[in-house]
This record gives sequence, C-alpha cells and structure tokens, in this order.
Amino acid sequence: MIFSIILQKLKSAVTDLMPIVLVIAFFQILVLKQPLPQMGEVLFGALLVVVGLSLFVQGLEMGLFPIGESMAHALAKKGSLFWLLVFAFALGFSTTVAEPALIAVAWEAAEIAGQGGLIDPSQESLKQYAFGLRISVAFSVGLAILIGVLRILRGWPIHYLIIGGYGLVMLMTIFAPKEIIGIAYDAGGVTTSTITVPLVAALGVGLASSIRGRSPLVDGFGLIAFASLLPMIFVMGYGLIIFS
Repeated sequence: MIFSIILQKLKSAVTDLMPIVLVIAFFQILVLKQPLPQMGEVLFGALLVVVGLSLFVQGLEMGLFPIGESMAHALAKKGSLFWLLVFAFALGFSTTVAEPALIAVAWEAAEIAGQGGLIDPSQESLKQYAFGLRISVAFSVGLAILIGVLRILRGWPIHYLIIGGYGLVMLMTIFAPKEIIGIAYDAGGVTTSTITVPLVAALGVGLASSIRGRSPLVDGFGLIAFASLLPMIFVMGYGLIIFS
C-alpha cells in the first residue's frame, strides 16, 4: 500500500516536470546542438528534484493544509475577531520575512542601489536598506492577509478591492522614484512563497467553511492576490521615503 502511494507520487512529480525536461531537451539538442554538460550530475539532480517535489507535495497534504484549516476553524469557533486578525497578520508577516527569494532580491537591490550611488555603498548601509525592504514587504503581506480575512468575514466583493488596489498601484507608479518601481513590481511575485501560499490558501478555505453563508469556493480563495498586490504599494512607499 505504502509502496503504491510512493510510486503514484513519484509518477505525478515526473509528469509535472516533464514539460520542463522537454523544453530543455528541445533547445539543447535541436537549437544549440550540444550535449548537456556534466550529464551525470544533471540526471542525479533531476532525480533529487523528483523525489523532493514528491515529498514536498505530500508534506503539504499531510501537514500545512490541515494546520491552516484547523487553526481557521478553531479561531472562527472561538469567536474572537481580534485574535483571528492577529493570527492572519502574524502568519503573513512571519512566512514572508524569512522567504529566501525575498532575502535574495532585497540584497541584490541593495547592492545595485549602492553601486548606482543611490545609497551609501558601505556594508552597514546595504544591510539596512535590504532589511528595510524585507520588513516593508513582510508588513504589507501581513496586512494583505488581514484585509483578505476581513473580506471573507464581511462578504466584501473581491473585485472591488483588487481593482481599487491596482488603481492605487498605477497612481503610485507615477510618483514613485523610477529606481524603486521595478523592485516594487518584483516584490509582488517573491512574496508568494512555497510556505505562504499553502498556509494562506488553507486559512481562507477553512475560514470560509466555518462561517455560515460563505462558500469555500467563492470566498475561500483570493488571499494570495492581496499578498501580491500590497507589497507593490508598500515598496514604492518605501522608495519615496528612502530616495526623496
């Protein structure tokens, strides 16, 4: 039974990765017309990716999704709006501030800003700039999840909030320093990490399932959209403060 489940997970992982393998093979063989360098390491790495992806998906199904849904049910039954909102903010902030992609982008942005003379190129200034960028993004994601939870509780239409949010993004793009705009738009992508997405999605579905009159399908999703939207606004605001 266990062996059958493992084979099924591995087969699913191979199927998911096959388009990537085919694209690489097509360009390597037919366009570049070169063999893959270090073929043994590449094949071994691909094997590790398949096994890792299988374990990761299984871990989501066994751990993160049930945790998110159970905590949402428990907090909804507790009936405390304050603690529910605190949990939503803390979840968004904590899963984002340590996100490796965000750390890498923030440090890269700091180095480029230092090389361009926008900030002091000393290590201490670079660290402060990168840390401020990370905190701005993490705070915005926490606030985004909080707003998304309020939307579920109050039944607010999601399209009004999303359209209004992107209207604000376009308005701030006009006034924000050009050096921060690209970083701000990229920040909206790096926040949707491998940990944040399943936990936040499970929170929304679990919360919508616990509230009478709410549909998990209609109301339970959409939190990730806020997590991608607000960082753009906050990072451009951060740029207005730093570069003004």
